[in-house]
Amino acid sequence: MAAAYWIRAKRALARGDPVLGRIIRSHPRIALEPRGEAFHTLARAIVSQQISVKAAASIWARVCALAPRMHPEEIAGTRHARLRACGLSQRKAEYLADLAGHFLDGKLHLHEWQRMDDEAVIAELVQVRGIGRWTAEMFLMFNLLRPDVLPLADLGLQRAIRVHYFKGRKVSLRSMRRVSQAWAPWRSVATWYLWRSLDPIPVEY
Repeated sequence: MAAAYWIRAKRALARGDPVLGRIIRSHPRIALEPRGEAFHTLARAIVSQQISVKAAASIWARVCALAPRMHPEEIAGTRHARLRACGLSQRKAEYLADLAGHFLDGKLHLHEWQRMDDEAVIAELVQVRGIGRWTAEMFLMFNLLRPDVLPLADLGLQRAIRVHYFKGRKVSLRSMRRVSQAWAPWRSVATWYLWRSLDPIPVEY
């Protein structure tokens, strides 16, 4: 089920931005949908970093075979050697263990995230090894369904902005940010449709 604000947001964007209007009309029957439990989402994001979609899917399937419920307790109780046998690097095995530890010891206030603003959630998540701002922004968009996230470090978003607003020319992040100001308070929705303009099949995070 799409986010409750989706229809209102896409109508506002289509009225206010002719470029987005064309893209939105080209993708009428798909929308951003929520992605599972918090630990599951973050663990999958860590596994998927800096490798191909195909490789990530294969490794993730093996990790899930070790931890079928994908709960922090399962990962915390799994030796690094077994995680590495799934295809994870030593560093990613450590990252997963650190994530599990943060969930188990209460350092992450996941029950309060819905009431916290975006930057507060990001500040908390980046304390976990292996989670940077981009991963935290993906979590805000795909798990918490926050409507106004602008992951400007995302290469796909940068490319889409260049293609659709600057005729493919290389421009500064400042110029991209200036274009994006017109999308508030629905920048997550604008980003999602700009991604679809490059790849119509949504990627899971």
